Amino acid sequence: MPFDTQALNKQRQNLADYDEIWLFGYGSLIYKVDFEYEASEFAYIENYARRFWQGSHDHRGTPDNPGRVLTLIPEKSARCFGRAFKVSHDVFAHLDHREKNGYLRDEIAIQLTNNRVVCGLVYIASPDNAAYLGEASISSIAKQIFNSTGPSGKNRDYVYQLAHALREHNETDEHVFAIEQALIAME
Repeated sequence: MPFDTQALNKQRQNLADYDEIWLFGYGSLIYKVDFEYEASEFAYIENYARRFWQGSHDHRGTPDNPGRVLTLIPEKSARCFGRAFKVSHDVFAHLDHREKNGYLRDEIAIQLTNNRVVCGLVYIASPDNAAYLGEASISSIAKQIFNSTGPSGKNRDYVYQLAHALREHNETDEHVFAIEQALIAME
């Protein structure tokens, strides 16, 4: 699959089929939102875990020195905290562009804070996309993140801001926190 997935995402779901559209964010969307939304709640998805296994050639790195950003991997019994946004169809032109570096929109069940479960959408970068970097040791991931900067800033700031946001919501993510600690040790 190519880096730029915008055309593929336009073919994935017919957004007009949804009475309401919820979007699940599990990375920077927890602490920073750059689009209009109708409602927002903190939420969970089941059986997925976040990992810094996706390359970032356009936001937190460059084509010559890609950063690492999050994707979701299937993991039985995992529970991933994030933020759900009720959005209109027109925000997907922006979102598809924002997430174009290997991410595809998938349908997912989102558990909102009031235990209401909604059918929503999430962007996931699977192993078959050209920007996928895959699993590596915590120290290797941290070293790559520490040395990467892109148009959206230092890659390590992404990790620090996410870890801070997770702690603000009393959430634990061992993968994120281990990378954060490895980065702090390099400072």
